Amino acid sequence: MKVVRKQSMKNIRNFCIIAHIDHGKSTLADRLLEYTGSVSDREKKDQLLDNMDLERERGITIKSHAIQMDFEHKGEKFILNLIDTPGHVDFSYEVSRSIAACEGALLIVDAAQSIQAQTISNLYLALEHDLEIIPILNKMDLPGAMPEEVTDQIIDLIGCSEEDVIQASGKTGLGIDDILERIISKIPAPKGSDDTPLQAMIFDSVFNSFRGIVAYFRVINGSIKRREKIKLLSTDKEYIADEIGVLGLDLIPRETFSTGDVGYVISGIKDAKEIKVGDTITTLENPCTTAVKGFEDVKPMVFAGLYPVDTEDYEELRFSMEKLQLNDASLVFEPESSAALGFGFRCGFLGMLHMEIVQERLEREFNMTVITTVPNVSYIAHLPNGIQQIINNPSDLPENKGLVKVEEPYIKAQIITKSSYIGPVMSLCIQKRGEIVSQVYLTAERVELTFSMPLGEIVFDFYDKLKSISRGYASFDYFPDGYRESDLVKLDILLNGDQVDALSALIHRDHAHDFGKRICIKLKELIPRQQFMVALQAAIGAKIIARETISAVRKDVTAKCYGGDITRKRKLLEKQKKGKKRMRQIGTVEVPQSAFLAILKLD
Repeated sequence: MKVVRKQSMKNIRNFCIIAHIDHGKSTLADRLLEYTGSVSDREKKDQLLDNMDLERERGITIKSHAIQMDFEHKGEKFILNLIDTPGHVDFSYEVSRSIAACEGALLIVDAAQSIQAQTISNLYLALEHDLEIIPILNKMDLPGAMPEEVTDQIIDLIGCSEEDVIQASGKTGLGIDDILERIISKIPAPKGSDDTPLQAMIFDSVFNSFRGIVAYFRVINGSIKRREKIKLLSTDKEYIADEIGVLGLDLIPRETFSTGDVGYVISGIKDAKEIKVGDTITTLENPCTTAVKGFEDVKPMVFAGLYPVDTEDYEELRFSMEKLQLNDASLVFEPESSAALGFGFRCGFLGMLHMEIVQERLEREFNMTVITTVPNVSYIAHLPNGIQQIINNPSDLPENKGLVKVEEPYIKAQIITKSSYIGPVMSLCIQKRGEIVSQVYLTAERVELTFSMPLGEIVFDFYDKLKSISRGYASFDYFPDGYRESDLVKLDILLNGDQVDALSALIHRDHAHDFGKRICIKLKELIPRQQFMVALQAAIGAKIIARETISAVRKDVTAKCYGGDITRKRKLLEKQKKGKKRMRQIGTVEVPQSAFLAILKLD
């Protein structure tokens, strides 16, 4: 076992890395680990902190990762605690947790792509928490790097001088020693006192199948010893800190922890619901009275139903989702049932990428194949008696008589793109019921567009379309902007007059006809032909707005009639028609899983 010597608080530096997606955070973190000797040659690999297969394949960080580095500077030993964060808009919740546990942040900007929407959003989040910002111009080795231009943009954004911007390359290792020197000189040491009651914030947790839940925490005040009795403020439950330690590439046990330290605690907790990220740990003997502030609560943006393919797997799916929730605190779910799909869960996600990632993780880590219903956002229904009801599921929407108005969530969307793509981007946003708020030219070539638009419109395929019309040159970020009244209707899909509740959607009245028609056409392609005719209908209440018919598979019953009277053939056809009619009354239509998935990808 490696013994780690206790450093004084003034030699601890806690920092995170913030940047837009794909600006080289993980690669730079690899170089820092390499330079400080925290990783051996044998352990070296790209995206070292991304330990999920999914992260490696997609080349994105999904989970925030923490690691401790020992570094000697001018004969003094320092402890550097790095928290690597995701860059994608859907995982900004992970970023908020990491920021709350730090005193400084490395702001990384790609020298070839310059400042993007997510860079600005994460920067504001860091400034709210009074973090010391160290600007870094990454990917200087690229032939398309524009150091002068991008440096000017960084100076405009955070008001620093030109000397403050470090030129670096995660690939070649350029500027890594400058970054480490700047971390030590600029980022303040943790504040707090060892003599006060213990106050520690949980910023992440992972599930270990052998040891239970491993909680990652940062000590704000006080100290903690191994085998000490601890309690969590939000649940008031008591535990024993069986093991505490440092987060290296592996878990390194220690005997004590004091103010400013970042590490892990294992206390034999098995139930995922008991540990809440953002909760405060304190000791039982001398508890603190106030919880740690500066933590943002999670707000799901997109809701969809997740159902097991085989209804018998319901309990297994519940168990898998509880395990996943522990590792991904932003996932919320509650049980629901559907006539078409049986028992499942209504889940809340941060965005479409988050939903896709959850599906994929369920499949890979827990071997659970799930069917996803049409995603929707959360609406507010105003009832005649003055009550406001939150609608997360289209089937919960009251009938027209029992409804005064419906409000839908709006967002402020920030889009940064090249000025040559302004036209297509604007027409896409206006098509999605967006209204332009502002248009600011960052440079002659780059423009920032701000739109006010309904969240429900960006749920499906907005991001993909934005990327394709701008040839990948548009970056997108959004934040909630309250609720507004809207003319929404519930669109039902009927199969032979029976409603398929899993395909119901809440949609703006102007778009309902078009959307209903497209769903019917798509289902006609995907549902196999039956022995009887199948009517596919889209309806708003009792009014049918679109229809497609899947014709029956017919046997040629007149094949054996060679010539002769027409009445013989007619008799056989009539007999067949009666049989088909009876069959239709008792037959049921199976909707294949591919149909539910295809609805999500409607163009």
